[in-house]
Amino acid sequence: MLIKRHRGWEIPESNATPEAIFLDRRALIGGAAGLAAGSLIGGRAWAAVESGSYPAPRNESYTLDRAVTPERFSGDYNNFYEFGMSKTVLPAANALKTSPWTLKIDGLVEKPFEVGVDDLIRKIGLEERLYRHRCVEAWSMAVPWTGFPLSKLVALAKPTSGAKYIRFETFMDKAMAPGQRVFYYPWPYTEGLTLAEAGNDLAFVVTGVYGKPLPNQFGAPIRIAVPWKYGFKSAKSIVKVSFTADRPKTFWEGLQSSEYGFWANVNPAVPHPRWSQASERVLGSDQRVPTLIYNGYGEQVAGLYKGLEGERLFV
Repeated sequence: MLIKRHRGWEIPESNATPEAIFLDRRALIGGAAGLAAGSLIGGRAWAAVESGSYPAPRNESYTLDRAVTPERFSGDYNNFYEFGMSKTVLPAANALKTSPWTLKIDGLVEKPFEVGVDDLIRKIGLEERLYRHRCVEAWSMAVPWTGFPLSKLVALAKPTSGAKYIRFETFMDKAMAPGQRVFYYPWPYTEGLTLAEAGNDLAFVVTGVYGKPLPNQFGAPIRIAVPWKYGFKSAKSIVKVSFTADRPKTFWEGLQSSEYGFWANVNPAVPHPRWSQASERVLGSDQRVPTLIYNGYGEQVAGLYKGLEGERLFV
């Protein structure tokens, strides 16, 4: 008898939200009204949809333990301090110019290079995955990201044997992003992972959401999704990826290391210094649900941290 073991975050197909509720894919690519609904999409996004990049095929290995968050909620509740400290950053984020957009790969690699985001997509290809997202502020959402495994970008970069970490750096443009004029923040935004974390299949380079290219407020045109960590680890609007031998000093760690560390893995038993992490508010409802260790992905990632018990893995 064949016995199928479900992953920690999976639920029966019968409990999944019907796709038509959160995304009418054919309507999305069939007319301007579908494209414009919920977010402002510019010329680059139109070209990407018309070229057939979106919607991408769904990878059915990645399911959810809850309904997908409707875009009207997740699209209007974002942390993007480059455009202000309010959660409603969509109007200000419209100033972000996403085309052309070039990604620089440097550091401990065989040969540094630059690549346009559209060229990168054509080279690697796209898929859609359903992921949970847990913010350190104790709210959460569930979204259909489009992108490709971070491991494929690592392979393309060809890091040398001395590389141990990967550092992400976002754009820097004070004229375009008013939040970057705030002097006490250590701009530009930087984040980092170990190469082992970057090589885990869950680590995802994101270029789209809800079946279309990323709207600006989500971190267009390219960001990271690391679903077992708090959301601030998933850097937005990336312009440079560097491979290093030393652990990078990250944005929030540099600002307040006692509250925001390098690892930032989700753990309900380890509170933030100013609030509990035992439960989370699901966007679009008043519901609070229990938080899961590693955000429910422990089966896939807990092994990454064996031998590191002395580290502050959950702050």
